[in-house]
Amino acid sequence: MGFYSRHLFPRLMDAMMRGAEFQRLRSALLAGVHGAVLEIGFGTGLNLPHYPATLSSLSIIDPAEMLPLRVAARISTAPFPVRVVHQTAESLPFPDHHFDTVVSTWTLCTIPDPVAALREVRRVLTPGGVFVFLEHGRSEDESVARWQDRLNPLQHVIACGCHLNRRIDRLIETAGFTITSLDRFTMESVPKIGGTMYRGRAVASEGEHGGGR
Repeated sequence: MGFYSRHLFPRLMDAMMRGAEFQRLRSALLAGVHGAVLEIGFGTGLNLPHYPATLSSLSIIDPAEMLPLRVAARISTAPFPVRVVHQTAESLPFPDHHFDTVVSTWTLCTIPDPVAALREVRRVLTPGGVFVFLEHGRSEDESVARWQDRLNPLQHVIACGCHLNRRIDRLIETAGFTITSLDRFTMESVPKIGGTMYRGRAVASEGEHGGGR
């Protein structure tokens, strides 16, 4: 899987996720993002053109280094400072209460321990800070969900660790967040097993603003 995961899969993913519907969803999600921002699971940098130019800074955390020349070119066009850290999200190398906003797009499906990563997200958010997410996951349609369960082992291999059937809202709430808005929908350009979406915003639940993990 080394050559596939380093060279072929990133190119396939980049090509698919540059589609018009993906770009429209990114723009809508990121339009109101502000301040010091952390993005977990940067991938090939497709969110970059959709951030407002008024960000004070963008920090990026991703254990993989995908298409480094392409990513470097995209970062070079950003109108704000960008810091890249290649590390897992389960242990973020940032102090408590450091970011105004944390962003996750098509990422929680792949993180080995998503609850641990989300607890770290909560830790590094400022009091009143917002976690903004756009994720695919388990369908509310039981017939679709059964197919997600059946195909999940194959998806995990061909998509380098991606899960089709995670309940994104439950993961976020388990990590100590209160979801303040949640939109469930199905993408038009993606089959239902992979295009069942969770889009929303969350804040740390009352009493969950401390620095502990």
